[in-house]
Amino acid sequence: MTTAEQRHEGTTGETPGWLADAVIYEIYPQSFADSNGDGIGDLPGVIDHLDHLEWLGVDVIWFNPCFASPFRDAGYDVEDYLTIAPRYGTNEDMVELVEQARRRGIRILLDLVAGHTSIDHPWFARSLADPSDDRYIWADRDGPGLVPSPGPREGWYLKNFFDSQPALNFGYARPHPDEPWRQATDAPGPTRNREALQEIIGFWLDRGVAGFRVDLAFSLVKDDPDLEATTALWREIAGWMRARYPDAVLLPEADDDNTADAGLRGGFDADFALVIQREHSALFNNGATGHLTWQDPAAMEPCYYDPEVDEEAGTRALETFLREWDERDRRAGADRLVVLPTADHDFSRLAAGPRTGDQLRPAFTFLLTWGSLPSIYYGDEIGMRNLPDAPETEGSRWNPGYDRAGCRTPMQWDDALPNSGFSSAPVERLYLPQDPDPSRPTVAAQRADPGSLLHHVRDLVDLRRRTPALRTGGARTVLHVGYPFVYLRGEEHLVVVNPRREPAQATIPALAGATATMLLGDGVRVEDGVVEVAGGGHAVLAVTRP
Repeated sequence: MTTAEQRHEGTTGETPGWLADAVIYEIYPQSFADSNGDGIGDLPGVIDHLDHLEWLGVDVIWFNPCFASPFRDAGYDVEDYLTIAPRYGTNEDMVELVEQARRRGIRILLDLVAGHTSIDHPWFARSLADPSDDRYIWADRDGPGLVPSPGPREGWYLKNFFDSQPALNFGYARPHPDEPWRQATDAPGPTRNREALQEIIGFWLDRGVAGFRVDLAFSLVKDDPDLEATTALWREIAGWMRARYPDAVLLPEADDDNTADAGLRGGFDADFALVIQREHSALFNNGATGHLTWQDPAAMEPCYYDPEVDEEAGTRALETFLREWDERDRRAGADRLVVLPTADHDFSRLAAGPRTGDQLRPAFTFLLTWGSLPSIYYGDEIGMRNLPDAPETEGSRWNPGYDRAGCRTPMQWDDALPNSGFSSAPVERLYLPQDPDPSRPTVAAQRADPGSLLHHVRDLVDLRRRTPALRTGGARTVLHVGYPFVYLRGEEHLVVVNPRREPAQATIPALAGATATMLLGDGVRVEDGVVEVAGGGHAVLAVTRP
């Protein structure tokens, strides 16, 4: 049995054991790797670059939607859940990708858009033609979120986001006499949609995928303020899945604070600390007020990992993160798995605003040692920058305050072509431009440089894998809050980070008399209980007490 296979062996309780120690890597498929020169990334391109992900040490690839779609919202408007979008390849390409990844010890998660489809889906065409079809939510009057029927059916349909994304009918938690279209969750339409989710999940699990990240998982049942009906729905689906596919997982996109409650987990195997939640925003400011990014600095709240932040404001932001994290532990249980990403497809990259280059090292040191499930957004491992002037492409701008274009530019593999491996096809077909700076980071250059950010991330992934105390099961003790941020994992592994440019110092009585040996990092010195850290310093150290 190979080392990779050993990492994936066994299960713990209802959640497969392989998930607890996984490092996730998010791929935005149209921007990752183009194998055929049409200017759009594809599955064969991913297969061609699996060696990079194996070398980096990731365990799981999470794909943003790759099903057939008109791409008015970058694939989050599905036309056929059982067919890979032709721009990406075929179903057979996905099966080949799953197999090639498995040989490298990597699993595949797909994005499941459960709450709505495209208006081009055959289900919607049937619903338009048949007034008795209740697969979608139809009203007899206008109102918030309702869109006039394009005909021949009279009335209005409920959308989720864009008008082209009609909401699937999973019922309402509460009836209302003035809105007779509010069906119960066990009505025929909602029942058919729950059965369809099971069919979709089973179809792809039968083809070897390891599970799903579910888009807006807690939004399915409408007017469900306590989420009890939605939770019951997911418990039902997860119970069905677990009985048939015990090694598969479900991860939710959750932006409701109360989904952290142990009673509201549904059947999900982890929580997701998204960039729109206070925990992540307090750290990285990718979206402190929901839909704003570094593109509007005046609207942003201070965050801890800002090299220019005022020390007191940054410390308050860290205190906010710790308070929110402790509250999550209290409500969901300290053993609950939580995915903490560098960024994602909807919000600014880790390298945004003044946080670029070497200032990313403290952030990665934290993310890979805190004890969460780390998720690396493609390109963050080389410090690809968020580009606020990138053009709108396939729904990347929802409104002026929600601009996702800058985090979706092509992966910067090398400098061989102007578009870093992507063709010069018309701009409307591309996720362009890439970083115009001639010194922009590329995988090729950083792979050749042992001192690069890419090697730092790889070394952290490797250290995490070799050190159980740094993974999800190890105890965590915070020793100093502020600059530097100092915490102990287990009894013997000390983590120190200082993302500000100015040096920092802390006296920590618990370290008096201890000897600290550098395992990984730079700019940190520990002696006689005093921790001294250079600007941008970061380290993982082995601690020996007298």
